[in-house]
Amino acid sequence: QVQPVESGGGSVQAGGSLRLSCAASGYTYCMGWFRQAPGKERERVAIIDRSGESIYADSVKGRFTVSKDNAKNTLFLQMNSLKPEDTAMYSCAANARTSCLGFNYWGQGTQVTVSS
Repeated sequence: QVQPVESGGGSVQAGGSLRLSCAASGYTYCMGWFRQAPGKERERVAIIDRSGESIYADSVKGRFTVSKDNAKNTLFLQMNSLKPEDTAMYSCAANARTSCLGFNYWGQGTQVTVSS
């Protein structure tokens, strides 16, 4: 059983930065960050596999950077130039499969609030 645990959320002003971390308790192949704002559908922010290949949502390209420490099964999300529309609950997801198609382990989430 892989249990992701997020940390690093908080409140910041627009233009600021935050770094999220997610520690998984076991082997992971693919990990990713998702976010959900009140009244909106969950959005995939960024995913990365063990080879380092990553995919970003258009809304965060150039501002967010996802990285993964395979040895520690830890995922990071460096968020720069934050905007109020980035405000959401950010959740970490992981799988132990051989692709990034689908995640079966989810963390509880960490809140990110960006004020204007």
